Amino acid sequence: MPTIEVLDPRFSPVADAAAALERLCTGAVWGEGPVWLSETGAVLWSDIPNNRMLAWQPARGMAVWREDVEFTNGHAREADGALLHCSHGLRAIVRTRFDAAMLPLSDEVVVSHYQGRRLNSPNDVVVKRDGTIWFTDPPYGIVSDREGHAAPSELGRCYVFRFDPATGALRIASDFVEEPNGLAFSPDESLLYVSDTSAALCTDGGGHHHIVAFDVTDGQDLASPRVFAVVNPGLADGFRVDVNGFVYTSSADSVQVYHPDGTRIGRIPVPEKVGNLCFGGTAGNELFICASSSLYRIVLNTKGATA
Repeated sequence: MPTIEVLDPRFSPVADAAAALERLCTGAVWGEGPVWLSETGAVLWSDIPNNRMLAWQPARGMAVWREDVEFTNGHAREADGALLHCSHGLRAIVRTRFDAAMLPLSDEVVVSHYQGRRLNSPNDVVVKRDGTIWFTDPPYGIVSDREGHAAPSELGRCYVFRFDPATGALRIASDFVEEPNGLAFSPDESLLYVSDTSAALCTDGGGHHHIVAFDVTDGQDLASPRVFAVVNPGLADGFRVDVNGFVYTSSADSVQVYHPDGTRIGRIPVPEKVGNLCFGGTAGNELFICASSSLYRIVLNTKGATA
């Protein structure tokens, strides 16, 4: 299996001298939501069906970071180092703060309701440089007890939300995407990419498996939605953007890489179905990949726009 497939010469500088893909550890049922902790040199990620979070460090390998985590999925860091969790079980965005030794303190619910109704099951989250929290809210944590708690939707639809911690205001940023999942800003935050994975629950071959690009206007509104890329095989479950603006997305058999113009420019084959990924490492050039049961890593000649 090749380490990297270069499909467009614009991707060659990233692939040049890239290290081989390596499997760091295994033992999850379905790995998701990786996040890099620079303070400890660790990757945290969710093993959603096992209702736990795992950690990997070079010296220690894999360990259980927390159990009974209410089916967390995606994660993001805030500017002060706090860790945000998308909790399927609590149907909320949850915050964990750390002490000076990077030991987790008690959790706090950041937001769980919109206009008095419970959220569906927050799935992925990003933090804009102005401190606002943007997250997707599809139904995957309430359709069964496998990755949450089966329950009816109180909202009746799925949205991309924007939450402002400074004012406590939660508002719908977009209702365009049928089942919004992964999301990420472009390096200059002028674009927000959001995946639509509505094909995941369809049994008739319908639904979407694409990424939508929005213009971010006035720093807080989303406009001009358009299909950025259709991902095959599989789904754009989770993705990240590098400093070049290239989008690295999950799929059924690889990490697929797209130029900002929507051209697929590269492919990193992975032997398991990819769920999500993040950049990390001391130089920011290590791509950590959650793929079904395992955590993989590949060192690239680029850096993540964010971890």
